[in-house]
Amino acid sequence: MKVSLNWIRDFLDLHTPTETIADILTALGLEVEGWETVKPSPVDLDKVFTAKVLSCERIPDTDHLSATTVDAGDGVVRSVVCGAPNVAAGQIVLLAIPGANVYSKDGQLFTIGERKVRGVPSQGMICAEDELGIGHDHSGIKILPPDTPLGQTAADLFGKNADTVIEIGLTPNRSDATCHLGVAKDLRAHFAREGAEIPFRKPEVSAFKAGPEAAYPVSIPEGDSRDTRPVLRYTGVIIRNVKVADSPEWLQNRLLAIGQRPINNVVDITNYIRAELGQPLHAFDLAKIKGGSIKVQTLPEGTPFLALDEKERKLFAEDLMICDGADTPMCIGGVFGGADSGVTNNTSDIFLESACFNPRFIRRSMIRHNLRTDSAWTFEKGVDPNGCLYALQRAALLLQELSGGSIASAVTDLYPEVIEPVRVPMQFARINRLIGEALPATKVKSILNALEIGIADENAEGFTALIPTNKFDVTREADVVEEILRVHGLDNVPIPTQIRSSMEIRQRPNPDSIRNLAADILAANGFNECMSLSLSNSAYHVGESALLPFEAEKLAFVHNTANQGLDCMRPTLLFGGLEAILRNQNRQNADLRLFEFGKVFSRPALDADSKTYETLRLGLFVTGQHSAESWQPAAKKAVDFYTLKAYVQVLLARLGVSGYQESVLPAGEAPWQFALRYHRGPQELVTLGQVSSAISKKMDIKNPVFYADFHFENIIAAVGSNTIRFVESSKFPAVRRDLALVVDQAVSFAEMRQLANKTVKKALKEVNLFDVFEEESKLGAGKKSYALSFVFEDSEKTLQDKDIDGMMQQLQQAFETKLSAQVRK
Repeated sequence: MKVSLNWIRDFLDLHTPTETIADILTALGLEVEGWETVKPSPVDLDKVFTAKVLSCERIPDTDHLSATTVDAGDGVVRSVVCGAPNVAAGQIVLLAIPGANVYSKDGQLFTIGERKVRGVPSQGMICAEDELGIGHDHSGIKILPPDTPLGQTAADLFGKNADTVIEIGLTPNRSDATCHLGVAKDLRAHFAREGAEIPFRKPEVSAFKAGPEAAYPVSIPEGDSRDTRPVLRYTGVIIRNVKVADSPEWLQNRLLAIGQRPINNVVDITNYIRAELGQPLHAFDLAKIKGGSIKVQTLPEGTPFLALDEKERKLFAEDLMICDGADTPMCIGGVFGGADSGVTNNTSDIFLESACFNPRFIRRSMIRHNLRTDSAWTFEKGVDPNGCLYALQRAALLLQELSGGSIASAVTDLYPEVIEPVRVPMQFARINRLIGEALPATKVKSILNALEIGIADENAEGFTALIPTNKFDVTREADVVEEILRVHGLDNVPIPTQIRSSMEIRQRPNPDSIRNLAADILAANGFNECMSLSLSNSAYHVGESALLPFEAEKLAFVHNTANQGLDCMRPTLLFGGLEAILRNQNRQNADLRLFEFGKVFSRPALDADSKTYETLRLGLFVTGQHSAESWQPAAKKAVDFYTLKAYVQVLLARLGVSGYQESVLPAGEAPWQFALRYHRGPQELVTLGQVSSAISKKMDIKNPVFYADFHFENIIAAVGSNTIRFVESSKFPAVRRDLALVVDQAVSFAEMRQLANKTVKKALKEVNLFDVFEEESKLGAGKKSYALSFVFEDSEKTLQDKDIDGMMQQLQQAFETKLSAQVRK
C-alpha cells in the first residue's frame, strides 16, 4: 500500500524525517518496505526562491542584458545577469539558484550554474513563467506582489511541493490501516505515547445538507446474522447537475503519487475517498438505472455481465450484484463496475453508493473472477459500517465543490443491524503478564485512548475494552494486548534478567544436520536452492490433460479461496521445480542446477476419512549446458543423465550411504523418459532420470530436464545405521587388472559390480567400467562387451601375482556361471 506523507500531513502536523517515520510505522506493525520522492514538476521548484531585486543596471554594449543584485532572504546578495526586458530594481521575483533544473525557451530541462556573462558574475537565474513550468508566458520575468515574503520556495508558493510516498506491506489483520486516515491515527497514537499532543484534523462534513427529493429506493438481501448477511450497511444519495471534467491538479497529483490514474472528477473523487478514509464508493449514471430503483441480489448461474473492461463474464450464483429495477446487473458489488452504468462525459446526474459488504462475499467473487481491484482489496479486509455515511457525505461535498453538482435527495441508509463495538474483558495483571512488563494502569488507558479504544466497567483489577468497529481483527484479550504493545513498543520491553530453558534430547542422527550437510554439498557443486509452495494445481494430476495422473482420492485437496489454481497439497516436488525452470528459462537463464527440500502429501487409502501423510523429499534438477561459454575450443556440452548421476553418487557417498541396489524402471513409467532407482530391498532411496519429454513440452520447457527424487526420510534412516570406523591407510601397493567380457544386452554394469564385490570381499577395493563395445558382426546378436578394471589391495601384505591370479580366476568363473559371460579374446 502506498501512503503519501503530504496527505498524512492533512491530518496532523508532521515534521519528522522520513527515516524516523518509517521506523515508527514499522514498530507500529505497518512494515515499511521503502519510499520514494515524487515531484509534481520536473523543475526543481524547491531550489527556486522568492527574492528582491536590489539594483539593476544595463550591461554596456548589449541591447537586453542587465546586471542585477538579488536578495533571497538568506543574507547573501547574489549577482545575477538577466536578459528580460521588464526587470527593474525593487521587484519581487523568482530566483533559481545554481543546481536547479529549469526549462529553456525551447522546453528542454537544463541545470543552472555559476558563470560570467560579459565579464559579470551570474549566480543564478531570474525566471519567467514558462521556465518554471507554471505558465506559458516568456515575454518577461514573473513579477510577484510586493508583499511576498522573501526566501519562500516556489514549491510552497504555488502548492507544488515534492511528496514522499511510503510503501507499506499491509498485513491482512490491519483493516483499520487501509487508508491515510488509519495510518495517521497510528502515528498520532505513537506521538501521544511520547507525550506530544499533536492536533488531529479530520475532514469536516457539517456542511452536508440532504436534498428535497425522497431517498432513492434500494433493496438488500436479508441474513440471519452479521456473518451471513451479504450487506451490512448500504447508503447512497442522488447528486444532480454534475459537470464531468478533468480533476483539479491537486487531486490528480494526490492520486498519481499513490499510483492511481486520474480519469475524471467524479471517478477520481471516489478513488480519493477510498484512499483517504478506507471506504470504497461507486458512482452510477442515474439515467442508466432502469426501473427507478436498485436491488442488491444474486443472479442465476451463468448470467452474462459486461464489465467495465469491456469483457463479458459469466456470473456465479453466489456473486453479489448491484442491479437496477429491471434486474439488469450493473456492478459486481464491491469488486468491479459494469460497462453500461458508469459515469461518462455525458453524465449529469449520479447516484453515489457507499456500502459495507460482507468481506467473505467480496473475497470469493474477487477470486472467482480474478479481479483484484483496490475496492475488493479494501472490502476483503473489512470496512467500518459506521463510516459509510461519513464517507458518503465527504464525497458528496467534494462533488459539489469540484463538479458543480448539488445534493438532490435524502440519504438512503439501510442498516439492518447496527454494529456495536466489541466488548472485551481485560485485567491489568493479565496485560502485564502477556507483555512482560508492569505497565502503570494510567499508561495502558492512555494508549487505549490514543487508539480510540473505549474503556467501560473499570475497577482496580481491570476494565472492559470497547473496540472501534473499524478494527475487525481485534476481538480477544490477546488482540487488545497486541494493540497496546505495538504502541508501547516491543523495543521498550526490558529483557528479563533470568532465562529459563529445558533440555531437549534430539534424535540421532540429527535430521537438520544431515539436511544442512546435503545442502552444503549441493551448493558447493553449483546448485541453487529453490523453495516452492506446498500447494499445487490438481490439474497436474487429475483430468484428461493431467501430466502426472493420480487418483483424485489420493490427493489432499484444500479449499483455497485466495487462489483456486492452488487447490491441493503437492504429491511431488517435480512441478514446483519445473515451474522454477520455466520462469528462469523465460528470463534467459536456461542453464540451471536446482535443489529443493520439501514435504509431499498423499492419502494412501481410497477413503474420504483417511489421513494425509507427509514425507520429506529432496529434489535435484539439472538442465541446460554443462559449463558456461568459454574461449576454449571444446564445444559446450549439454548436461545429461550421467551428469545428474554423478551428483547423486557424490551426495550419497558424502552422507555415507552405500550397499544399495540399482534397478532400471520400465520404459515410459510416469513421469520419466527413462530412470534408475537406488534402493535397499523395498526401501527406496532415490529415483533419477530424465523427465518425460511430453511433460517438458506441455510445460513449454525447451531443454531436457534431469530430475532426482530422494526419499530423504529413508536417507536419514540409512545415515543413522552407519558405523563410523577409522582405518589406517595401507602401506602396501594396490594392483589393477583388466578383464573384457562379452555379456547379454540385458546385463548391467551394476549387476557385474555387485557380483564382483560378493565374490572377492576383502581385497577387491574398486570395480570400474572403462569401455563398452557393441557390434553384432563381431560379438553376435544381443551381445555387448564390457571392459572392467579391478583394483586389489591388502592392508597386511603385498599381493603376489599368484594371489591376484587366483582372485581374477574366481571373478571370471563367477561371471561365466552367474551371468553367462565369456572372456573376450
